[in-house]
Amino acid sequence: MTSVRNDLFDYNGLKIYQYTDKFKFSLDSILLAEFVEIKQNMNTIVDFCTGNAPVPLILSTKTKAHLYGFEIQPIIYKLAKMSVLENRLEDQIHILNENMTDALEYLLPESVDAVTCNPPYFKKNDTSLLNEDQEKAIARHEITMSLEDIMISAKYILKNKAPLYLVHRCDRLEEILLCLEKYHFRVKKMQFIYAGFHKDAIMVLIKATKNGASGSLKVSPPIDVLAYKSYKGIFEKRNKE
Repeated sequence: MTSVRNDLFDYNGLKIYQYTDKFKFSLDSILLAEFVEIKQNMNTIVDFCTGNAPVPLILSTKTKAHLYGFEIQPIIYKLAKMSVLENRLEDQIHILNENMTDALEYLLPESVDAVTCNPPYFKKNDTSLLNEDQEKAIARHEITMSLEDIMISAKYILKNKAPLYLVHRCDRLEEILLCLEKYHFRVKKMQFIYAGFHKDAIMVLIKATKNGASGSLKVSPPIDVLAYKSYKGIFEKRNKE
């Protein structure tokens, strides 16, 4: 496997390491990081399924909070560590080669100000067509975790009323909403992402708060990613239109 150092788009000269023949980070992670609402009093943000750490790297340009990334795959974890060291962010970003289900081994209960997650999008069942490349299969299918694992792990480490941010496929939205409700998360904000408004939405961004009050869901205006040359600050740009 050959790793390459790439620019992390236009994020303050940040660099990111990727394998030329492996699953790379995508637009989903950029939009997820941009979707996070940063508060001045945030001390700890955790990213589940961090991959090669695009979300923590982008968030480091927006906050001084400590950022933790959980990545279960050793070779992808290695890339994340390389990226953090390359950008001299090792004092702020902490990458763990662990499953997010073990988050309580490293973080105190109810100590985290926000959790982000760009998870594998596809269920694993008897009819699943899994990629022969194990790393790609784990990145795309729920082999090492599930939607419920996300909710359970986030619930344990998040402070009361703190947010969980997700990016996912729209065809699993009903399941996601039911799972959030089961673990006492209230959806506060959703935003649908399109690659041309003449087509179906390609993904949905969700903000849900732990033990949040009901009755205040906001559905933000949709985003057509084809209309933007840069995704840095994309939601701020959209709100000014």
